[in-house]
Amino acid sequence: MVGAACAYYAARRGLRVTVLDRGSVAGGTTGAGEGNLLVSDKEPGPELQLALLSTQLWRDLAEVLPSRIEYEAKGGLVVASDRTGLAALQEYAARQSAAGVTADVVPGERLRDLEPQLAPGLAGGVHYPQDAQVQPALAAAHLLRAAGDRVSLRLGEEVTRILAGTRGEVRGVRTPSGDLHARHVVNAAGTWGGELARLAGVTLPVLPRRGFVLVTEPLPRLVRHKVYAADYVADVASDSAALQTSAVVEGTPAGPVLIGASRERVGFDRTPSVAALRRLAAQAVRLFPALAAVRAVRTYAGFRPYLPDHLPAIGPDPRRPGLLHACGHEGAGIGLAPATGRIIAELLTGGQLPLDITPFRPDRFGGGVAG
Repeated sequence: MVGAACAYYAARRGLRVTVLDRGSVAGGTTGAGEGNLLVSDKEPGPELQLALLSTQLWRDLAEVLPSRIEYEAKGGLVVASDRTGLAALQEYAARQSAAGVTADVVPGERLRDLEPQLAPGLAGGVHYPQDAQVQPALAAAHLLRAAGDRVSLRLGEEVTRILAGTRGEVRGVRTPSGDLHARHVVNAAGTWGGELARLAGVTLPVLPRRGFVLVTEPLPRLVRHKVYAADYVADVASDSAALQTSAVVEGTPAGPVLIGASRERVGFDRTPSVAALRRLAAQAVRLFPALAAVRAVRTYAGFRPYLPDHLPAIGPDPRRPGLLHACGHEGAGIGLAPATGRIIAELLTGGQLPLDITPFRPDRFGGGVAG
């Protein structure tokens, strides 16, 4: 998704772009995502600024791309089970509001006005009307198509080397089918962004953070918003490698309900985790008791591209002139893709940046050029 956004905005600025992927469009993390476009889970700071920009860009894209990308500005609802949790959630929402987020406190007795099937007895919550959702695989494919003939798509081609000139500057890439020459290379390899950086001789400590999603049988619209408990925010910000689960429940236009989100660092192990899936199912039923009678028809896993400070790497790499990074967005890559693509396009064409990208510097973790 991030690579597609970079290609789209670069093409709109008049550049010719070749998109290389060793698999298929959305064959990696993008195709394993829920399509979250969230501001509700982000602390005030640089990532939230990126998310607010992307929120507007997604609205613009929804006017350009076909309706079958399933863009829904349905809003999010974060709930607290007790008064202590609600007080913390209200304080968090107040800080977000000061940073430009629309956050409306909902007392417990009004929660079921928004979500009639929600469990009774919850203390209250916060409604975030800016939260939205998209079908990520469709969005990535249609974004590439909308970029037009300035974008060349080469699938099934793995980058095996970053070509460099005599002064260390990027000259292109090598694939099994030959060399491709270019003055700039954008690393939008997601969870494998660290490996691509290594091919360029620089360090970028991207690690995979596995997550599972449960998919139910098609249902009438049982869940209207993106609904999750307040502890989800803490899990997103956690550095723990251990299994963490905090249910995020949402309906889709096609009918199935999607249930995430688990987090654990286990490398690229795709083995299904019964423990994670059971915990997700139990937490989802606690939020929506009606789901207890619903069948889960499948599950899938994906790997979020995790960086230690939970911020993506966006921008030029001063250690390797001509190399730019657009990866490490963890679980927010779908939502943050348009802003990232816009920034990369402005950098490539000498345009005006829409926000300060200093916090996203790719070299902030240290490490020089090898070789």
